[in-house]
Amino acid sequence: MKFHNKYVFVNCPFEDGDYSELFNSIIFTIIDCGFKPRCAKEKVDSGEDRISKIQNIIEHCQFGIHDISMTTLDPSTKLPRFNMPLELGLFLGAKRYSTLKSQKAKQCLIMDKAYHNYDKSISDLSGNDIVVHYMKVSNVIYEVRNWLAHFSKNLIPGGEDIYKRYQDFQIEIPTICQKKCLNPSKLSYNDFLIITERWLKQSYG
Repeated sequence: MKFHNKYVFVNCPFEDGDYSELFNSIIFTIIDCGFKPRCAKEKVDSGEDRISKIQNIIEHCQFGIHDISMTTLDPSTKLPRFNMPLELGLFLGAKRYSTLKSQKAKQCLIMDKAYHNYDKSISDLSGNDIVVHYMKVSNVIYEVRNWLAHFSKNLIPGGEDIYKRYQDFQIEIPTICQKKCLNPSKLSYNDFLIITERWLKQSYG
């Protein structure tokens, strides 16, 4: 097992709409801060079960960003989505129970959409330092940037600057996709990752 102290496990809703935009902004900010995002969407292997894939990714990551804000009920099942709390539990368990120093060095950022919202669904998290983003991209970028800055050996641009970069990037995505014969509304996770990395390198070196 190779442990990477620049890998950031991203655990948040993948749904379209507002949550998709929050997810994209997290990925963009992680890359802009000099780290490497990892998540369950990064590879497709029909021979590997999903929970094993998530466990393997968590094992390789020192950092984890967990957005537990999606607590709405599924229209068909009338149940909330439990994937995010489950993956948070796996990450915290790896830190708590592993005998490896690398695993015990794990750090995590937990985000929610409002203060004490988590008290209603995951009361055991009461007392943890949880930040809120109010479903706003600018807040997500600011919180992720400030948290990662604690672990970077380099000076990282401020949250306001990264948010401006992200806005510029969003404007240019359609043109970038057109040149590569891609549909901007149907980008795979890997497509988005590569486009983001290349755009930031070309724009800010």
